[in-house]
Amino acid sequence: MDLKDKNVLVIGLARSGLAAIKVLHHLGAHITLSETKKREEIPEAESLEAMGVKITDQSMPVFEEKYDLAVKNPGVPYRAPTILKLKENGVPVITEIELAYKVSKPQHFLAITGSNGKTTTSTLLYEILHKAYGEKAHLCGNIGIALCEMVMDYNLFENEGHYFALEVSNFQLVDIDEFRPEVASIINLSPDHIDFMGGLDNYYKSKTEIYRNMRGADEFILNADDSALREYTGRYPVKCRVNSFSLEREDTDSFIRDGWIYIRGEKVLPLSAIKVVGRHNVQNVMVAVSAAKAAGVSNEIITQAVSEFKGVEHRIEFVRELDGVRYYNDSKGTNTDATVTAVRSFDRGVILLVGGFEKGLPMDELRQNLGSVKQIIGYGACGPRLVKELAPESGILVTTLDEAVARAREIAEPGDTVLLSPTTSSFDQYSCFEERGEHFKKLVNSL
Repeated sequence: MDLKDKNVLVIGLARSGLAAIKVLHHLGAHITLSETKKREEIPEAESLEAMGVKITDQSMPVFEEKYDLAVKNPGVPYRAPTILKLKENGVPVITEIELAYKVSKPQHFLAITGSNGKTTTSTLLYEILHKAYGEKAHLCGNIGIALCEMVMDYNLFENEGHYFALEVSNFQLVDIDEFRPEVASIINLSPDHIDFMGGLDNYYKSKTEIYRNMRGADEFILNADDSALREYTGRYPVKCRVNSFSLEREDTDSFIRDGWIYIRGEKVLPLSAIKVVGRHNVQNVMVAVSAAKAAGVSNEIITQAVSEFKGVEHRIEFVRELDGVRYYNDSKGTNTDATVTAVRSFDRGVILLVGGFEKGLPMDELRQNLGSVKQIIGYGACGPRLVKELAPESGILVTTLDEAVARAREIAEPGDTVLLSPTTSSFDQYSCFEERGEHFKKLVNSL
C-alpha cells in the first residue's frame, strides 16, 4: 500500500488513532488529525505536530476537503454525517485494523468476534500460541492493543509469519476492505450496540464481515448451537472451510464426548483440564482450541496452556470469600446475554448487582433466567428500570455501586454469591468497564 505523499485523514485519536498515525508517518503520508478535543487538551499534540500532523476539529468543512484515505477510530459512528460525507466524496474510509493489514507482510491472523466471550477466548488462544510459537505470538485488537502498534513494534512492513490472536469488535469490522484472517470465529450473537448500529440486523450483519474475505483453506469456526448465527451465516454464506462445533450434539465437526473435546473428530482435550467456571467457558475453550489446531499447535501444548489458564479480569472473576460469601466481578457483563451467562454459572444464592448507562436493552431473556438469583440490587442511571422490570416487588434500588456493595454485604448469608454483572455499559459513572470492575474489587476487598 503506497501512502507516500498521500493526504490521509485520521478521525479520532485514542490509542488506535495514535498507532495509525505512527504507521502513516512511517510510510510518508501527509496526515490530518480530526479530533473532538481542543489542541490544548491533547497530551500528544506537540509530538504529533513535530511529526507534521495537522490537528483540526470535527466540523463538517474538515470532511469536505480532499483526501486520498480516511482512517476512522472504531468509536466514531459509521453512520455519522461526517463519515457519510467522506464516502459521498469518494474517500475510502477504513479502520486501523484494515490499515495494519494492508501495510503488513503476510501474517497469521486468527480473529475472534462475538457478543460475549471475545476477550477470554482471544486471551486463551494467545496463551496457546505463545507456548507454541514464543515471541512470534501476539494478543491485540479490541482487547486494548492496536494492531498498528504491532506493525511498528515488530516491523511487520518487512517481517512476516507472526501469529496474532486478534479480538475484533463489530465497530472495527464495519469498514474493513481486504482484511482476511486465515482463522476466524463469531463465538455467539446476542443483542448489543443497537444504539450505535441503528438496529439489531445491522449489528448481526456487521459481525459476518469477519469472514467476508475468507476463501479456500481458511477456516471459519461455527457455533452450531447459536440459532442467530445459523440464520446469519445462512443469509451471508461462508466461502471457506467450516469447522462446526456444539456443546450439545455430536453430529458437528467438533463436539464433546465422554468428557473430552474432539476437534474435527480428533480427541484433543479433557474437560478436566478447564479451570474457568461456567458452561459458556467450555464454549470459549472449544473456539480457542479449534483455532489453535487450525494454526498447527499440538494437543500436548494445547492441554498444558488450557490447564494453566485461570480466566480474564472482569469476566466472572473471583474476588474474595468473606464470612462464607463469595464475590465475583463480571464488570464486562455489558449486555443481558452476558449477565444471563454469568448467573447461570451458579446454582443458587446469587445477589445480583445490575445497573449503569441506559442502553435500552430488553430484559426479557434475563428475567427468564433468574432461577439462581435470590436478590437483585439496581444502581446507576438504568437501575430504576432494571429493578422495575426484573424484581418489581422485591428489588432493592440504590444510587451508586458503593451503596450496592454495602447492601449486598448486609443481606448476604454464608453460601451466597455477590455477583456484579451490570447488563449494560459503565458510562453513567465510569469511563470504562475496567474502571467499574476495579472499583468493585476495591470496595469488596475493603469490607
